[in-house]
Amino acid sequence: MSTAAGKVARVFPCLFATWLTLFSILAPLIAQTTVGTGSIVGISSDPSSAVVSGASVTITNVATGQVIHLTTNSSGSFNSGALTPGNYKTLVSAKGFSSAEVSLTVLVGNTATVNVNLQIGQQNQIIDVQGSAVRVNTEQATVQGVLNADQIDNLPVNGRNFLDLAQLEPGVQIQDGANFSKDGYSSISFGGRFSRTARIEVDGIDVSDEIFGSTTTNIPASGIQEFQLSQSSMDLSTELTTSGAINVTTRSGTNAIHGEAFSLFRDSSLAASLPTPPGLTEPFQRSQYGGRLGGPIVKNKFFYFLDGERTLQHEQAPVLVAAPFQQYSGSFSSPFHEDNLMAKADYQLTHSVRAFYRFSYFQNAFSANGGLGFSVYGGKNVTRTHVAGFDFNTGSFSHSFRFGYFENWAAAPRRNQRY
Repeated sequence: MSTAAGKVARVFPCLFATWLTLFSILAPLIAQTTVGTGSIVGISSDPSSAVVSGASVTITNVATGQVIHLTTNSSGSFNSGALTPGNYKTLVSAKGFSSAEVSLTVLVGNTATVNVNLQIGQQNQIIDVQGSAVRVNTEQATVQGVLNADQIDNLPVNGRNFLDLAQLEPGVQIQDGANFSKDGYSSISFGGRFSRTARIEVDGIDVSDEIFGSTTTNIPASGIQEFQLSQSSMDLSTELTTSGAINVTTRSGTNAIHGEAFSLFRDSSLAASLPTPPGLTEPFQRSQYGGRLGGPIVKNKFFYFLDGERTLQHEQAPVLVAAPFQQYSGSFSSPFHEDNLMAKADYQLTHSVRAFYRFSYFQNAFSANGGLGFSVYGGKNVTRTHVAGFDFNTGSFSHSFRFGYFENWAAAPRRNQRY
């Protein structure tokens, strides 16, 4: 028989995060981003460094074909508003000047700067302006680090827990959630401060666990577009925190069909042995496999993205008893499995309006008692997440709306057997 150990619907923290995001992100078009997007700002000038007002600015998303048309104001400046992180081309043109095109990358939670000096010439002549290889954010004072999709794909992260990426920044420590009875989760600490002071957000929605300081759900590492860590002078759209914040944005489909499949395997015969009683060998084996696929439903308009990962781990957890009772040493079976599924749809309503919907399903099952020993009952966690968002500009204002609902369910579904 199965018995339910608990069912927790984390509605109130989610609603609080939604309203906080809803009202705090509504802001004028200054050097400001949101937790789920980035932006481009810049100034156009002539050869004498005088500003050029009324210049036409065209910003194009290389992957999705999204096009935004802007005009520089009386001070020669422009602001794109909220943009999906990715690669962009910015074309600036004005009558009597040659057009200038700049290629750049927009990072999550960051404002990219494009200052263009237009040269006298024919407007239909396009000059390709090379951006600096060293990107220095002169618009924000945040102490932060951002990892893009290529870096995440190539970093050797053991276990594929997405929060392990935070350890690449100084002053960050990761604690295994098993130490406080949350197997399969991680807790993050900035500068030695308690993990409950940190905030963790995915696509603009808070997924922090208010009790343990970990997350309420995990996300597949292969589904991450960008990973941002901020520790001080954080953006106004970041939720209130006294230590630091993790900001993750997930991948989306593009005009080209892209995908991958992977399989990872680890066995105790190829690694250092676990501490075991004399004369015994305790096996350990872990398999991780999955894949992702994204592409267009309607080119330049409607996109899909699917991602899934699965972890199967088999372990004989040793129990060592000190002398003179070492004969009572032994082990118990401690299997673990985890499923991470994600589906996302993006729709470009108009040139300046983007909408998305994401559904995530997370499940893990384990038999160890929070890493403290054998448990009579096996544990199980299930989390279903629904997230919807809208980004658009009206006049001199940029708007980002995020709505989220998730349900976290925990139970003890089966009785363990002793080995």
